[in-house]
Parts: sequence; C-alpha cells; structure tokens
Amino acid sequence: MEVIYDKKHVHQLSELRLKALRIMNSLHRFHLRSITHGSVARGDTSRKSDIDVFLPNPPSSFIIESALQQAKIPINRRTIIQATPLYAAKGYIELGSQEGVSFPLVKLRPVEKGFYRFGGEASRTALKEERRVPGVDKRLMLIEPTASGHIESSIVGREEETAGLLGISVTTVFDRVHALLRREKTGRTGVFIERELLPGESFEMVLKKLADQNPAIRRRLNF
Repeated sequence: MEVIYDKKHVHQLSELRLKALRIMNSLHRFHLRSITHGSVARGDTSRKSDIDVFLPNPPSSFIIESALQQAKIPINRRTIIQATPLYAAKGYIELGSQEGVSFPLVKLRPVEKGFYRFGGEASRTALKEERRVPGVDKRLMLIEPTASGHIESSIVGREEETAGLLGISVTTVFDRVHALLRREKTGRTGVFIERELLPGESFEMVLKKLADQNPAIRRRLNF
C-alpha cells in the first residue's frame, strides 16, 4: 500500500527531526556518534512518535550527560533498563515526555546491533540531508520511503528478503518477528530490570550494584 504524506504530516516530521538533530548535535560536539531510530528515521510518524537517539559505542555516561548539559538540554530521569536476562542492559536518559537518549551498558550481541537497522536507523548526516530510511514498524510492516510518502508491506513470510534489503542477519529479523507477534498475542509484558537512578548515582555504579545482587545480570555483563 502506498501512503502519501500531507502538509501537516511533513511539518510534524520536520519538527521531530529538528528536535532529534539538536540532541545529536550536542553529542557530536563531544565526538559522540549517535543515530535516531524508529518512525522519525523512517518518516511514518504520528502524534505519539517518540524521538529515540541511540549511541552504539558510548564512552562513560558522564560524558554523555555532560554533552547534554552543555547544550542546556534538561534531563528529567535516568534509568537502567534490561528487557530480558539475555538482552543488554541499557542506560536511558529521558529528556522530555517523548524524547530520550539511550546507550548500551554492556557489549551488544550481533543480533541486538541489528535491531536498530531493523526498525530504521538514521545518522546525523541523514537527518541534515532530510533523507529517510527503510525499516519495519511494530505492525511488522516494511516502510520504504518514496518522494511523496512511503510504501508499506508485511514482512511475515518475507524474512530473508527483508534481511537483505535492510542489510541485517535473518536471525535478527526472525527474532523481532517472534517478539512482536508474541507481544501482539499476549500484550506488553514487564521488563526484567528497570531501576531509576538517584541524584549522585552513575549508570556504571548502579549497574555494578545490580550485578552484585543478580547472577543473571552478572552473566550478561561478562558476555
């Protein structure tokens, strides 16, 4: 199915991308590479779209927070989230009701690295050049940008083709398909770990405490 964007949609997308670019620019000034992923990268945004900026290879969390603070970007909350015992623990810095920066606190498995490209990931340069990228939404619909909008089609039964188009492993595609179909059937379940940081605590400090208390976190930390 082809979807044509009207002027209201184009304006909304532009506003979201400008906000994402401001965050990415603040990180870039500290030589931190970041991407934005999801609907803001693909273009199929809605009023509920979040701005998700991700740092694939972050330094210490102190440098990330310093970059945001120097750009006068307010930090609302800081949280460590680990979806399941097998997935990497990540730091999440909430900047607004629909804006945030996340980064891995442990080494990502190859399949996890592909999650972002699966959903669509755009570099700072892509946002500056107003380029959109293909990716898969939560309905398991492949979003392929066009000059006037996008074409969407189901990826179920087309996993290998989708992997080739997005440049990721078939394992990553099947993992996401399985997870999203399960979520559709059973609803969103709780996460394995969700711990909000207190003032004065660092992500690294809290992760060490959690690992000392929980063998599952400790095993994933030593992956």
